[in-house]
Amino acid sequence: MDIFKLEHDKVAYRADIALYCITIAALAVYLMSHTPRGVRLQMAALALAGLASWTAIEYAMHRFLLHGLQPFRSWHDRHHQRPKAIIFTPTILSLAWQFALIFIPALFALGLSRACALTAGMLTGYLAYTITHHAVHHGHSDNPWLKRRKRWHAIHHHHTDKPACYGVTTEFWDRVFGSTPAAEAAGKVKNKPDVY
Repeated sequence: MDIFKLEHDKVAYRADIALYCITIAALAVYLMSHTPRGVRLQMAALALAGLASWTAIEYAMHRFLLHGLQPFRSWHDRHHQRPKAIIFTPTILSLAWQFALIFIPALFALGLSRACALTAGMLTGYLAYTITHHAVHHGHSDNPWLKRRKRWHAIHHHHTDKPACYGVTTEFWDRVFGSTPAAEAAGKVKNKPDVY
């Protein structure tokens, strides 16, 4: 198994999800066993802040990194060309950037326990993004939220005149930054049950 390739088999994909689940669980166990009771509410608030912050990071990375900077743009183009292929950031890269850009700065700024709480929230957001993105491309569900996410992401994949819909788990930041689709683009995929 090549840990640096972009296209993976189902085993590597499941291993990625399992590794994130294990990491989040390990951080939660650490926090529960090493955090005094009087500070646990603060740790929970930091984890929720990390989770909420993830949506902004998801949007920014998708819009400005994956659609803007090489080599990330060419890597992401592969996903746009083959949306049913299991193409994702290698686990070693995704964990490394989160460790370097989230955990380490938080460690120096906030201390170990707070850095663990913030990172646990961010990793949970990333895991939610990964699972949502997989379900959008490979899942079939009558769940209204997932159907909306699927249509939103289909607009992103098929609306090439003016790229839009960079958020996968939420459309909040697309609305804030004006990257919502034109009405005609939204209408093209609105009533299609399976857009991929």
